[in-house]
Amino acid sequence: MPNAPEDTDASISAHTHDRPWYAFGIAIPIGVLGGLIGLGGAEFRLPVLAGPLGYTARRAVALNVAISLITLLASLAIRSRTLTLTPIIPLLVPMATMIAGAMITAFIGTALVGRLSNERLEQVILVFLVLIGSLLIIEGFLPTQLPALVPDDPIWQVVTGVLFGLVIGLVSSMLGVAGGELIIPTLIFAYGAEIKVAGSASLLISLPTVLIGVFRYLAQGAYQGQHDLTETIAPMGVGSIIGAVIGGLLVGIAPSAILKVGLGAILIWSASRIFYHRRDRSSSSPQ
Repeated sequence: MPNAPEDTDASISAHTHDRPWYAFGIAIPIGVLGGLIGLGGAEFRLPVLAGPLGYTARRAVALNVAISLITLLASLAIRSRTLTLTPIIPLLVPMATMIAGAMITAFIGTALVGRLSNERLEQVILVFLVLIGSLLIIEGFLPTQLPALVPDDPIWQVVTGVLFGLVIGLVSSMLGVAGGELIIPTLIFAYGAEIKVAGSASLLISLPTVLIGVFRYLAQGAYQGQHDLTETIAPMGVGSIIGAVIGGLLVGIAPSAILKVGLGAILIWSASRIFYHRRDRSSSSPQ
């Protein structure tokens, strides 16, 4: 069981009455950057929640997954007019098995977040964010389309889909992200999906995992009702949606590869600055 004092938020950089406006304002540029490269930006929100907004790592993850649900539902609503199942049909087997694997580890990941100490959770988050940042940098140097790495065989697709899903669900639940930063490259490089199809499929794969995360964190008492909704979840969710729409409209103003390399470096830097340096400060402070 988590230790109660560890669930108390750290001193908040932004004053309480300023928090909703700060959450809304900072979510817009994060959403723009995410929209430019086809992601929701949840991995970039997490260091903000645990840094300037002053939440503990455990609370930051729980709030992030709730915000991710808002942005995910908005993305599905926006795409619903053009979303058709026809291009997704060849991906149904890997999609279904990825969902199955992700749902399994979503339960495990949320349980781990509740059991790990705040310091240990910060270490895990730091490792995951550095890995995601590194993947963004690597992806920036790869060609946009490669032959499918997984053979077009149902057995291979089932086995690999479950394995990929297990990893995606664990990362998603422990960071509070929808997982698009892992799902989209997996669909493109492992199964040869076209990037727009991969984006649509990613939304459908992410939804069950994120829903599990929200319900599990709700059951753990990770949310403070209307307080969290009005101060952080709603303003950051709305700001993220606005930013994502703007980013989608601006796609093409800068090469996606360069953006991914730059954003990957920024993610590694911000995660290290927030989670590594905060751990150092907490270890050096008197008990």
